[in-house]
Amino acid sequence: MTDTPHNGREFSCEFFPPKTPEGAARLDHVREQLAALGPRFFSVTYGAGGTTQARTLETVLRIQHESGIPAAPHLSCVGSTREQIRGILDTYRTNGIQRIVALRGDLPSGMRDIGEFRHANDLVEFVRAETGDHFRIEVAAYPEVHPQARNAEEDLRHFKRKIEAGANSAITQYFFNPDAYFRFIDDCARCGIDVPIIPGIMPITQYTQLARFSDACGAEIPRWMRKRLEGMGDDRDAIRAFGLDVISALCQRLLDAGAPGLHFYTMNQAEATQEIWERLGLSGA
Repeated sequence: MTDTPHNGREFSCEFFPPKTPEGAARLDHVREQLAALGPRFFSVTYGAGGTTQARTLETVLRIQHESGIPAAPHLSCVGSTREQIRGILDTYRTNGIQRIVALRGDLPSGMRDIGEFRHANDLVEFVRAETGDHFRIEVAAYPEVHPQARNAEEDLRHFKRKIEAGANSAITQYFFNPDAYFRFIDDCARCGIDVPIIPGIMPITQYTQLARFSDACGAEIPRWMRKRLEGMGDDRDAIRAFGLDVISALCQRLLDAGAPGLHFYTMNQAEATQEIWERLGLSGA
């Protein structure tokens, strides 16, 4: 099992469960490419209300048993019962999973029952009560403030409750403004939060989907970036080259300032993450 030190920093990659056999085959190839880089773990997303539960489990087990890289499944509590979560945790323990990403999640369209857990800190507390220290628990952090939070201070209080419930570290929503991350880290230190907070990184390979995702999750694309990307139209090569330059520079600034690692939202693609990884000199670090 790969456990590359990277000078004490953690680098990881995220996938979503493929919907088709063809998508699964493509993902197998992508994870083989990215496994060669030596990431600390591969995380796998979990649909709102458990809507991808079976596909998440299948993807997690393939990673865990075939890739040589530890798998870290997302676990969303909205719409779930304690018994359901208990069963999922038992399955993960049985299969050697030692890290999870604990999230509240969003209610799927049409679902009104939030379930037995209202917030992510409730889920973290439950996992600790059920499994002790078996799992390393990652939680989400929002340098640019969660889109449903009333203000930054409220969001910070919610984040602190997750840490106090037993989370070991956090992965941020992706962002393009490093100052938002640095300010968030300062705010966390001010209120006594001292766990590693890993920046989430979204490689830029096209614009339309990125803009839609960003508007939905509250990740700000700076105006100058939007205008440059809009001006490139459908020129994928220009967008890719611009994205590699911008994101590599962002990552380098974060690492130079002491970020404890990077978490890449790969969108089930390898090339951009590979290129950024190489530019940062992380291979073999």
